[in-house]
Amino acid sequence: MDEWLQPALQYIPRWLEYQIRESEQPGCVIAVVHDGRVVFERAFGRAEIVGEATLTPRHRFRVASHSKSFTAAGVMKLREQRKLGLDDRAGQYVQGLHPAVAEATIAQLLSHSAGIIRDGTDSGQWQDARPFLNEAELRADLAAAPIIEPNTRFKYSNHGYGLAGLVIEAVTREPYRGWIRREIIEPIGLDETDPDMPLAVSAPVAHGHSGKLPLGRRVVVLGNKPTDALAAATGFVSTARDLARFFAQLDPAADNSILSPASRREMIRPQWRYPDADVERYYGLGVTSGKTGDWQWFGHSGGFQGFITRTVVLPEHRIAVSLLTNAVDGQAGPWIDGVIHILAMFARHGAPQNEVHDWSGRWWTLWGAVDLVPMGDKVIVAVPSLPNPFTEAGEISVSDKDTGHFTAAAGTARYGETVRRVRRPDGSISEVWFGGTRLLPEAEAAAELESRYGR
Repeated sequence: MDEWLQPALQYIPRWLEYQIRESEQPGCVIAVVHDGRVVFERAFGRAEIVGEATLTPRHRFRVASHSKSFTAAGVMKLREQRKLGLDDRAGQYVQGLHPAVAEATIAQLLSHSAGIIRDGTDSGQWQDARPFLNEAELRADLAAAPIIEPNTRFKYSNHGYGLAGLVIEAVTREPYRGWIRREIIEPIGLDETDPDMPLAVSAPVAHGHSGKLPLGRRVVVLGNKPTDALAAATGFVSTARDLARFFAQLDPAADNSILSPASRREMIRPQWRYPDADVERYYGLGVTSGKTGDWQWFGHSGGFQGFITRTVVLPEHRIAVSLLTNAVDGQAGPWIDGVIHILAMFARHGAPQNEVHDWSGRWWTLWGAVDLVPMGDKVIVAVPSLPNPFTEAGEISVSDKDTGHFTAAAGTARYGETVRRVRRPDGSISEVWFGGTRLLPEAEAAAELESRYGR
């Protein structure tokens, strides 16, 4: 493991814990894979808010559109076996389609460029107002014309991936759920992953939750409905560990994979830019790609009623990160970006040297918390409430055991001023001073606020 990675993995849960507390999320699970090996895994919060069951890394989540990456991998496996081609027309394998839908290529289905309707004319399944579509209902929707001309822009379509699932069934002459498990899930050893509900009774399952508005409180949204004919688009149930392992082996440089390097390169190759969006992101074949800071990534996200999830691979550093949340307002996207910023900061500065190693901890004032995070020969001042805790981060150069000064700071901050630590008789740190500002541990800061302002 790179020397900087271990201290980064020590800070990430400290930052996440703060984010979860402040946003009052029910729960979150994160897993990190490095060089194909799980090097970090942690759960926070509750599996459901009513019974207050503690969330664990073994709890299964609905991971929704992560399913598309599994389906695309399945198609690429069939392509390697010369059982289909990416330029084959969907109508070669599936009958009863609208003539224009029948002309869509398999590559267009996987890259969301076939122009097919997103969720049908009645998408109440996403509001828990109706079951997910069965095959007859899906086929009825696919008998209608595409919404736009194919190959003109990126247009996300769960129905398009439902059609890709029908193609797999036609080629293999097997149900999608059984074939994808045997050919993709089991060879990787993903023993906590299933293509759809229901699961074995013994499998622990996290419950989903609504946001706090409009009721002013969260309600449990079970999220346990089978997705039936749309399993290829959104049915998968998994854990952060399994997702990180699956996506890690999609890296073209991975030593072990179910797919050839050529197939993996084709999957992650950007084909369509997300239109009408401020953030520059691209879609390949069942895979999203983009850049956070200076770090390139590929992966996928998922949104199921009650769950928001995201997984990324950082190929330059051989790292995969999966983060799962169990609420519709879960911050899986921003939190993954925050994790990338944390990793990048440690990679840039390196593991902490001996003289700064013990300059760590969270300290509070009326204005909130700051984290002292030693890296290299400096101590970085992070703000854990921010999506990127190192936005305009100050830097402290340590001059002796308990004294330093700011050698980098935002224009409105304390550049050049002294930093000092105060110790108790037992040698532990009781307070930190930034210039003339006194910072306290959380309990003492809370007591001071209570005494000053009351309830």
